[in-house]
Amino acid sequence: MTRCCLLLVLTLLTAGQAVAQKVRRVKGEYTYYAPLSQSPDEAKRIALERAKTQALADAFGTMVASISSTHVSTGGGHDDVSMLSLGGSEVRGVWLETIGEPEFAPITVANDMMCVHVTVEGRAREVTGEGIGFDARVLCNGTEDRFQNDRFRSGDDLYLKFRSPVSGHLAVYLYDEAAERVYCLLPYQRQDVASCDVQAGKDYVFFSAALAGSRAAEVDEYVMTCGGSKPEHNVIYLLFSPNRFTQANATGGSAEMPRELSYRDFQKWAARCRTRDEQMEMRLYPITIMPQE
Repeated sequence: MTRCCLLLVLTLLTAGQAVAQKVRRVKGEYTYYAPLSQSPDEAKRIALERAKTQALADAFGTMVASISSTHVSTGGGHDDVSMLSLGGSEVRGVWLETIGEPEFAPITVANDMMCVHVTVEGRAREVTGEGIGFDARVLCNGTEDRFQNDRFRSGDDLYLKFRSPVSGHLAVYLYDEAAERVYCLLPYQRQDVASCDVQAGKDYVFFSAALAGSRAAEVDEYVMTCGGSKPEHNVIYLLFSPNRFTQANATGGSAEMPRELSYRDFQKWAARCRTRDEQMEMRLYPITIMPQE
């Protein structure tokens, strides 16, 4: 009996070590050259995200995506540049958490550009396998595929079309860059669940009460807004897994605004979910919201 227990303990320890070995400590650095029209804080954020992307590329290979959105407008004798850039790890690596504080070198200016250099360390995990391969489309002012777009005008309606080859659970969040807040778009506020159940091979159009049938009363519909005179950058996060997962600790919520949490807390929650569930996929869809003409 003692021998059997000892073998069982050794087996559990070996399995635990195998899981722990999948998480690696990684380090990356990046030098970002930003236009002077960009704020130093925004330039530092972009440099940090690209340093994370570089760390994942160095650790797990080069098939790591960097997702960017840039808008350039000319008027009044000068160029106005607004940018959003987020590191993504759709295929080969997942950034789980940052260790300590990123180290930024003093910002310098040369040739009408800001030079921002940062070094960051964190924990990451390699993504193996081909993934689930779900299909998702961000739609503007219509629920058919032809309305797919990443550019909105203030006042436009937002819809999301989704289809998965396997049944599972879906959550959708929107990151507002200007406010540094993340809003829970799905599950809806009237749904007392952590994520939305979806069936394999079925087409869904979310945020449309007209297409929700008997469940129309629980649907939240969204209108995109841009409060200022410059374009605003948001990012839609889709998290999907065959397994159930917890809900982010978003609070508030009203007829006008979804539940919300800080960007930092959202990142911590997403990291915990993806650490515990290797089948979870998270995709980022940057969108730009233009002010009304």
